[in-house]
Amino acid sequence: MVAIDTNIIVRFFTRDDESQYEAAFQLIKMNEIFIPNTVILETEWVLRFAYEFKPSEICDAFTKLFGLKNVHVSDPHAMLHSIEWHRQGVDFSDAMHLALGEQSSRFFTFDKSFVKKADSLSTIVVTGL
Repeated sequence: MVAIDTNIIVRFFTRDDESQYEAAFQLIKMNEIFIPNTVILETEWVLRFAYEFKPSEICDAFTKLFGLKNVHVSDPHAMLHSIEWHRQGVDFSDAMHLALGEQSSRFFTFDKSFVKKADSLSTIVVTGL
């Protein structure tokens, strides 16, 4: 299994450099791939800010990539929740924090908007300070 960096995924999704896209495609096609959580967060940020992807486009891209049999993430259940909640309007990083923290009973934040959006999403009680 090999781990891949953000720039590999971005080339794969955007195809903005044909030779790098082809190298990324072959790498993903020919190997068991592991994508660290930090790479997922950074990829979402790059796609949103540098490439102006809409949330639905990011969710669709991640869903397709994570659905490949040879692609692995640390916690598939948490990634599924992160994508679902992002589709429902929660910031991707907040959704991922919440999903990865589900083994906890409470999640504290100063972000009142996040508290409102997360209220009905998770088994964790999200509490604003």
